[in-house]
Amino acid sequence: MSQDVQSMTGFGRYTAEKDQKKITVEMKSVNHRYLDLSVKMSKRFNAFEADIRNYMKDSISRGKVDIFVNYEDRAAAAGSVTYNRDVAARYMEIYRKMAEDFSLEPDVTLSMLASCPEVITTQTADDPEEELGELLMEALKGACAVFVEQRAAEGGRLREDLLGKLRDIAGYVDEIVERSPQVIEEYRTGLTEKIRAVVADRNIDDSRVLTEAAVFADKICVDEEMVRMKSHITAMEQALKKGGPIGRNLDFIAQEMNREVNTTLSKSSDIALSECAVKLKTEVEKVREQIQNIE
Repeated sequence: MSQDVQSMTGFGRYTAEKDQKKITVEMKSVNHRYLDLSVKMSKRFNAFEADIRNYMKDSISRGKVDIFVNYEDRAAAAGSVTYNRDVAARYMEIYRKMAEDFSLEPDVTLSMLASCPEVITTQTADDPEEELGELLMEALKGACAVFVEQRAAEGGRLREDLLGKLRDIAGYVDEIVERSPQVIEEYRTGLTEKIRAVVADRNIDDSRVLTEAAVFADKICVDEEMVRMKSHITAMEQALKKGGPIGRNLDFIAQEMNREVNTTLSKSSDIALSECAVKLKTEVEKVREQIQNIE
């Protein structure tokens, strides 16, 4: 059964609200060899970090993901404000004593007194842990759904781009396969003409020419490399069509393709064949680069 191909870059955001409480979860990701989760949130949510990590591990397999949790309680903002007269009186007593000790004029203002610790306090009821956890997970699941959907959309574009590049690679492989026998025949013909040019006797030892041509053909033969290239192309196409977390597998196949191309280039002594092999290597490098974005 075919699955989505997911990119490792994405963004998701969702807000969950209940009883004047609001939790917003944002997440964004970039490429990474493994799954690297970073969760940034208030200490009051520390008890839920394991739940957040476990949920994300079930949803994605690779990428560096930053998760931000923002909490807002409008009820707490309008909570009970208390003026503590006894604490304020104690501060005033200390200020007057300081003024007396250092022969200073008391210049205490209302704003100074109000800013002293514990003079004015806000009292709020603690939120039940279970309710906060449910609201947090609702926001997390909503953000993750958007996040995964966006990664899948980008992954779909990557899949189509890679399939197109694989068709180009297959075309270059066919050109090399078609050109290789022509190179050998041209070498044999050229060798024969050179021998005729240096010997007076036109009776050439055909067996010697064939032997030399066979040695040359063995040196430049890329049949095995091209057979393996075709196999790698097929394997990559099948993986892309199947989908799922295939990034590591595709990266391995691309490395093998690059190895075959390098061997082909090292064996090539024909300009046309070399040019085609260079184009082939360029396309393989493009594929390797794109694959780094796939989960």
